[in-house]
Amino acid sequence: MKIVNQETRDFSIKSLESTFNKLSNAYKSMTEKGSNTNQVKKRKNAVQIGLESLKDSWNGEGFPHDEETTLTAKEVLQSLIPSIEKQIAKANEGSSQKTLNERRLIAFKLAIESLENRLK
Repeated sequence: MKIVNQETRDFSIKSLESTFNKLSNAYKSMTEKGSNTNQVKKRKNAVQIGLESLKDSWNGEGFPHDEETTLTAKEVLQSLIPSIEKQIAKANEGSSQKTLNERRLIAFKLAIESLENRLK
């Protein structure tokens, strides 16, 4: 995995934790309403696995997932990249929303790279 400075590591971890929390809240809300939660559940699990992969790569925190789970998480994260890129393109220059999504994009790409390294 390429060398990443501490600031990028910190905001990447925070970004993935924030995304995971948002997806967890959405999952809970949708479950209470009786909505179909398959998509949100897949995304929430993928973000969690990506986060665990980065934490293990950078901090040695352990990574308990098998190859199939890792591959699925990588594919789900990759499928979300175009959506994040569209949000960045729509956001006003210098806005907090643009910064948040730029950091999210970096975090997702680093998580994908980390997961790919586990599949080699």
